[in-house]
Amino acid sequence: MITTANGRPAFVVNVEVFLRRDDRWLLIKRGDGESHAPGTLAGVGGKAEPDGAGQRVLEETARREVAEEIGVDLTGVPLAYAASEFFVTDDGDPVINVVFAAPIPPDAQPVAASPAEVAGFVWLTLAEAEADPACPAYVLSSLRAAAAV
Repeated sequence: MITTANGRPAFVVNVEVFLRRDDRWLLIKRGDGESHAPGTLAGVGGKAEPDGAGQRVLEETARREVAEEIGVDLTGVPLAYAASEFFVTDDGDPVINVVFAAPIPPDAQPVAASPAEVAGFVWLTLAEAEADPACPAYVLSSLRAAAAV
């Protein structure tokens, strides 16, 4: 990770994956202990890690995070780039966020594999997510981008 003179990260690279089954999207409910946006809905995702990162670091990170957080193996599942954005977390960390969309494998049964990070999940249509007060505007923006690919 590249750091600034005060030791804080220059930026964090984060990936967010929106998984689709028919016309519904899987959104996680972030754990209440999460430092950024606890209790809100989000795509599955997390930070790129320097150890173990290969030539397709964003895709590897997306697949790793999906496996860690909801126990779904995306090996061989095509990930479609949907969007990227820059934001600053509540803790002041600058983040480059990369959004992917993918179909969830037909036989996959997601579970909250990492309860500290994932308090649960829901399957929503885009319209249902837009009407849900637990779904922040920035998540809706990413979800709309995912739905468009």
